[in-house]
Amino acid sequence: MMVKQKAQQGFTLIELMIVIAIIGILAAIAVPQYQDYIARTQVSRAYGELSAMKTSVEENILVGRTAAPTMADLGYVQSNLTATASTLTGYDGATGAAVLTATLDGAVTPNVRAATIILTRDAATNEWSCTIGSRPANWKANYLPGDCENAA
Repeated sequence: MMVKQKAQQGFTLIELMIVIAIIGILAAIAVPQYQDYIARTQVSRAYGELSAMKTSVEENILVGRTAAPTMADLGYVQSNLTATASTLTGYDGATGAAVLTATLDGAVTPNVRAATIILTRDAATNEWSCTIGSRPANWKANYLPGDCENAA
């Protein structure tokens, strides 16, 4: 007696549904993680761009310039992350005090929109500190750059 073998014709509906369910679960986990990653990198990039100005501020203080330099004098270039230009305030060439501020209000994710990075130079210790001032309601602590603190 000859047994007729049936050729396999593809995947069953249940197999396809299981694969789709697995892909859905992976996407549900990956998308929020990716959004957090993007938010962290945008904050870190803005922090790095603002931190680059510290060297120029230090140079102005060391050469004894008492008048506050403009951000253009410091070599500041507008970033697409900050629609509002970063600022230098509280500059005192005699004591060495200075405050650099950047607001993330440009091409950033909603999770970090309106967050403010503040770099403050302490005149007594000549050290810089970083704080995150205002920040949106959905701000997460893991968005902070390594040496920054939540202030607000």
